[in-house]
Amino acid sequence: MNFDFSDEQQQFRDALRRYLDNEYSFDVRQKIVASESGVDDKHWRAFAELGLLALPVPEAQGGFDGGPVDMLAVMQELGRALVVEPVWATLTGIEALRLAASQGSAIASELLERAATGDVRLTVAFNEPHARYDVFDLRATATLSGDACAITGVKSVVQHGAQADYWIVPARVDGEIALFLIARDAANAGITEYRTIDGQRAATLVFDATPATRLEGSGAATLERIADHATFLLCAEALGALDALNLATVGYTKERQQFGGPIARFQALQHRMVDMLIHTEQARSITYLAAARCRHDDAATRAQAISAAKARIGQAARFVGQQAVQLHGGMGMTNELPVAHWFKRLSIIETTLGDVDHHLARFASSPAFSITNITNV
Repeated sequence: MNFDFSDEQQQFRDALRRYLDNEYSFDVRQKIVASESGVDDKHWRAFAELGLLALPVPEAQGGFDGGPVDMLAVMQELGRALVVEPVWATLTGIEALRLAASQGSAIASELLERAATGDVRLTVAFNEPHARYDVFDLRATATLSGDACAITGVKSVVQHGAQADYWIVPARVDGEIALFLIARDAANAGITEYRTIDGQRAATLVFDATPATRLEGSGAATLERIADHATFLLCAEALGALDALNLATVGYTKERQQFGGPIARFQALQHRMVDMLIHTEQARSITYLAAARCRHDDAATRAQAISAAKARIGQAARFVGQQAVQLHGGMGMTNELPVAHWFKRLSIIETTLGDVDHHLARFASSPAFSITNITNV
């Protein structure tokens, strides 16, 4: 099986990497993190001009109709460069709008066109304070009055919630799950923003009969599909950070001198770096499988692949991150080196939309993972 990217995918990836190498250095990134907004409009516009935001948008809405493998190449570069702009949040929102547009939603189609050009930023408010990793445990409710909708409830740790122009909010209406679109300037919507440990921004959103628009064709199955897609994007981003950590660690051990030579010559340290690479390559393989099954029509097949990837990514993130910090010595703990920031970002990824234990349990509960099927393998 050929795991290489196509020429077009590699060209897009190379173009994005050149931009990030030339314009988005670690020092530039740190200044953005320390700024009041935590994002940079210049870079956001550059990402839009490169076509990054239009890549997953359907051709009918002015995009390139890219699939998960296309996004796999893109997200790895964003993870390598520790990009803090709301790309993941917006790409997740684009997936939600793509599904709604396929069911005939006019407002979803309109927003997809604007998202492709970077004119609007999106986010999906998955989390509620009590629910931990269960995206179906919703206390937010919607009331309907004719064509009007109103949402009441609280959403927590909404990635780039304060920067988004529109929130896609899961809520219950008459006991059933549905998705709603809320504008940031909607009445009775409260925003409390904060910085997360990886330098990005999140927010708690409080709705009190806040006006909303119901998205067509939404339900529990659609919410799960969106969450799986968002989880896959996180896995792809993590691969970029893991690759960067491996490269930085090997480079540092070649430069650090001890006992008259570089510490990279020590066999014990070589073994540890090989283990780091093995963890990364195993995580890469299962993430590539998740890319192939990310849009699978069978929910159980899709869920199993996504959860397997997220669990393996979480294990690799912890091992590679810890080893990288230790092999850098005291310098690995400082904010002056990107090593600590890659580890922080990986730690956030590991706990976003389900940690290792959550996804191992989800994998094991899949109908495809049964004693009968294992026996028949």
